[in-house]
Amino acid sequence: MLLCDYKTCIIKEIAGGKVMRDLSKVKSLIIKIGSSSLCDDEGNINKEKILNLIWQIAQIKRKGIKITLVSSGAINAGVHIMNLTERPQTIPEKQALAAIGQASLMQIYEDLFSLFDLKCAQILLNHDDFDDRKRLMNFNHALQALIKYDAVPIINENDTLAVDEIKVGDNDTLASLIVPAVDADMVILVSDIDGLYDDNPHTNKDAKLICDVNGITSEIENMAKDASSKVGTGGMVTKIKAAKVCNDYGCAMAIVNGSKENVLVDLLNGQDVGTYFNGDVGRKLSAREHWIMYRSMPKGKIIVDTGAKNALVNNHSSLLPKGIIDVTGNFLISQIVDIVDEEDNLLARGMVNYSSDEIKLIKGLNTSEIESILNYKDYDEIVHANNLVLVEGVKNND
Repeated sequence: MLLCDYKTCIIKEIAGGKVMRDLSKVKSLIIKIGSSSLCDDEGNINKEKILNLIWQIAQIKRKGIKITLVSSGAINAGVHIMNLTERPQTIPEKQALAAIGQASLMQIYEDLFSLFDLKCAQILLNHDDFDDRKRLMNFNHALQALIKYDAVPIINENDTLAVDEIKVGDNDTLASLIVPAVDADMVILVSDIDGLYDDNPHTNKDAKLICDVNGITSEIENMAKDASSKVGTGGMVTKIKAAKVCNDYGCAMAIVNGSKENVLVDLLNGQDVGTYFNGDVGRKLSAREHWIMYRSMPKGKIIVDTGAKNALVNNHSSLLPKGIIDVTGNFLISQIVDIVDEEDNLLARGMVNYSSDEIKLIKGLNTSEIESILNYKDYDEIVHANNLVLVEGVKNND
């Protein structure tokens, strides 16, 4: 991890060794533009700001880099169109304003992209689109087709239909979740902050910008204090979580300030702007493992005993009914669940071979007893090792 200040960039090396930002191999890029980078200080959509970013995107595309855009701003656009003095707080009002604003926002994008002879396309998602593998594959195929047509996909959460149960929650997270769909080499989060600081820059004038991060450690997580944006929903905590999701696929991530001139172009040219999260230090999960760990919302919990915990952690074994203490939630076969120990520490996530009702009947039993209880036995394992992803850094009870 490297600390820097605004003028000299790198002033102190804390850990991780010298970092070279050679981004010449980036071929697929996701750019998330936060509300604060689309709006003025009053929260109104600012076309000049958007034009500046689109000009940079056009320069990057000319280098042959495939770009997928994740854009916030629909609700803010709706507030502006309806001449409201403040942003409503109720869900129905926000949903209505998202519907009003999304059409206007896309028209702005279409008009401005056309200045550079570029086409764009709208895709709206919710978290349940990631849960259903068939819908997810349809999304992946549509996205690939748009890129083949050289159109710029513009993705946003479907705020008009979103409720807590199916919301992704913020577009930092959404950008990180679509990384496998485009096999992205890098995600850039464009916000109103220069990057990650070693302390909250709003309260500590001596806080220093961190240029490069080699792995999301507890130290890095502790730095992500409430340095939230004034306009958007994604604070620094969500950005660090997004970096972890990206890095675990081998994808780099950067946080940059959208108000800085040519910040996207400069970043891709290897200049020390923003905070860069090295993608070479992650676990490099497969697309399937990434889906299990991050993209599918867990539908329940399986609580395991110490013996099962140690078998999972030490040997990456399959989860058998013998080691299960209890089950919470209601889930069906092939859905994703959390696997936790008796202290409710998350050990892994996995795809189940039996429903919650079935597991309650066979928990604590030997595999040989499954058929006598259920009158059938499709699998020996509750969760097969191939469908189980451990939480990074989890420890056993030894």
